[in-house]
Amino acid sequence: MDKLRGTGVALVTPFTPTPDHAIDYPALRRLIDFTLEGGVEYLVINGTTAESPTISSEEKAEILRVTKEHVAGRVPLVYGIGGNDTAGVEATIRATNLEGITAILSASPYYNKPSQAGIIAHYQRLADASPVPLLLYNVPGRTASNITATTTLELAKHPNIIGTKEASGNLEQCIAIAAGKPDDFLLISGDDMMTTSLISFGAVGIISVLANAFPRRFSDMTRYALAGDFQAASQLLFGFVGLNPLMYEESNPVGVKAALAAQGLCADAVRLPLVEGSESLKQRIGQLV
Repeated sequence: MDKLRGTGVALVTPFTPTPDHAIDYPALRRLIDFTLEGGVEYLVINGTTAESPTISSEEKAEILRVTKEHVAGRVPLVYGIGGNDTAGVEATIRATNLEGITAILSASPYYNKPSQAGIIAHYQRLADASPVPLLLYNVPGRTASNITATTTLELAKHPNIIGTKEASGNLEQCIAIAAGKPDDFLLISGDDMMTTSLISFGAVGIISVLANAFPRRFSDMTRYALAGDFQAASQLLFGFVGLNPLMYEESNPVGVKAALAAQGLCADAVRLPLVEGSESLKQRIGQLV
């Protein structure tokens, strides 16, 4: 799966600044071109950064269609399908047109906090059902449960589970995964600021929020790290130190949409229960863009 080496963008969903916050398809096409011209290696559609919980199934299908049509095979596409009802997620996978999709990214079940045995059974069932490979997504800050290294390595034995997006923030856990994983199992950073560290011991890249707004800088940083030039990678990483916390201060993707709006790429509109960034946040982001 060398297709998923480098920088993937967790693509935002642009909305119109009108009261209904309809999907802004011209802005979506503009953002796709901006990220691809910035050198990213692949796109992730319908993840959390895309505000997937507030997008209808009909809208998701149209976003997928428009994205596939506009990308036109220029880069691989990863599609997010997750949830805390295993049977429901399986049904969604079976009902989704996954033609042209390289892999599914599926977040660990949230809120109901399954045991590690439950997490294993959940992912094994999805992997058995999926016609394309599956990527685990461990993000305890959102799901309220952690996929342990032991569980990840057990799931890595499944022939249709090809990797994990690790956003636990636990460096020791990431090292344990890297130490024990099969050679062809992909360790992908899910935390922008830990990208170079994870690459240093075996990660193949990042699925990034910041790369929406800074694709050239971020993809260059990742490529430097993958080439073993950690001095050059670190210099670019240091440039994000002041910016990265602002991406999450009022929740993701509020911050990155403010950064995109400051560049004229799309409106900073988000759907409730999120609200657009405060004036203070937008001013501070604008000073760093």
